[in-house]
Amino acid sequence: MEFVKFESVEALDDAASEWIINGINPGKRTLLCTATGSSPTNTYKKLIQKKSRINTGQLLFIKLDEWYGLEMTDPGSCEQYLQQHLLKPLNISADKIISFDSKAPSPELECQRIDDWLQANGPIDICILGIGLNGHIAFNEPDSELEPSAHPGKLSATSLSHPMLSTTKRSLQMGLTLGMANILQSKKILLIVNGNHKKEILGKLIGGKISTGLPASFLWLHPETYCYYCVD
Repeated sequence: MEFVKFESVEALDDAASEWIINGINPGKRTLLCTATGSSPTNTYKKLIQKKSRINTGQLLFIKLDEWYGLEMTDPGSCEQYLQQHLLKPLNISADKIISFDSKAPSPELECQRIDDWLQANGPIDICILGIGLNGHIAFNEPDSELEPSAHPGKLSATSLSHPMLSTTKRSLQMGLTLGMANILQSKKILLIVNGNHKKEILGKLIGGKISTGLPASFLWLHPETYCYYCVD
């Protein structure tokens, strides 16, 4: 894993957007996996500003995760976040988006559907990630074991306190998420970390120890992972 420090969030976001654009294969279908949350938001804004340089017709998007039980139309859903901050501004049609259905009757079968699609159409070309305050990646929470494939997972207190859920009145317990093997099979990975509140967990990640108690540490095993960060 290569760590690159930036002196400002704007410089990070500009560099991250360039990294993504340069990673898109000209003339070929490119599968992007996109995270939600505050860390990648301004990177997505930069991408939108540069969309004239992107052949969006060749892009496919797969959603990294979703809150199970939260309506897809809820402002706090991952679906609405991505539609607002990335997909609609880039004019990405629904047939180019592979999403977890947050209201699927069976979370297990829904995860199997996503995993089957990815096995048939993957791997992911570009995976954009953030890191949780407890070191989670997507909804792969710290635990004694980690799941390799798409799966429903119990949400940690850290995830349940995420600002995305600040306006929802639903009591959530579970998230639908790609697994660690799905993520690590990506061709390229960009981990975006910004904000002083991420300083402690970033320090643990930079320490280089790999542990299921810090799911993001498994990114050390990937041959082409970059961590762009702006943390004092």
